[in-house]
Amino acid sequence: MRASDAERERVAERLREAVAEGRLDMEEFGERLDAAFKARTHGELEPLVRDLPAPVPSRPSSPVVAPVGGDAPWSQRIGRPASSRGAFAFWGGFGRKGTWTIGRLFTAVVVQAGGEIDLREASFEDRETVIRCIAIMGGVEITVPPDLHVDVHGFGLMGGFAENHRSVAPEIAPDAPRVTITGFALLGGVGVERKLRKADKLRLKEARRRARLERRERRRSRGRLE
Repeated sequence: MRASDAERERVAERLREAVAEGRLDMEEFGERLDAAFKARTHGELEPLVRDLPAPVPSRPSSPVVAPVGGDAPWSQRIGRPASSRGAFAFWGGFGRKGTWTIGRLFTAVVVQAGGEIDLREASFEDRETVIRCIAIMGGVEITVPPDLHVDVHGFGLMGGFAENHRSVAPEIAPDAPRVTITGFALLGGVGVERKLRKADKLRLKEARRRARLERRERRRSRGRLE
């Protein structure tokens, strides 16, 4: 029986899940993925996933709970249903940013590709979150707000795995969740940078504008007195 494009893509997705879970190494994953996209029949596809767990039947969908914005207090942004638990990119890229909810375990895999994870506006499934990054000849950029607990414990081989301490200074909030970033980078890198949220940038811009107006008004007042 001839295989369709949709069937080849379903097998490819099971292979991506397997490498993210550690069931396949990168070399075997690459070989199977290449064979999946070249397969013409079901008989060629079936052996590629024969030794992998069967996909779990989908459960009845729960009511969607929209994530809240980054200007909401941490108490409202923790304990929400996850909207994403992982991402994979091969010769391309992925992005997770805006108002989304990260799972308690998030696995990011990039192979000759790039990925972006932005937690400034994100909600969290749990107070403790682990982001596991695997970067092979690629990179993952992780952006966090200044008040988030972040621990970086990754390993880089001929690559980098670190937090940029020259970015915005941390101002850790006592009730903020804790994020542990781990994994490894081979001929690639995983970078963590702290940046202000959009709402914080707007407040800072407004405060500077008011300060300028106040200085201008004081100069005018001194001029009238003289």
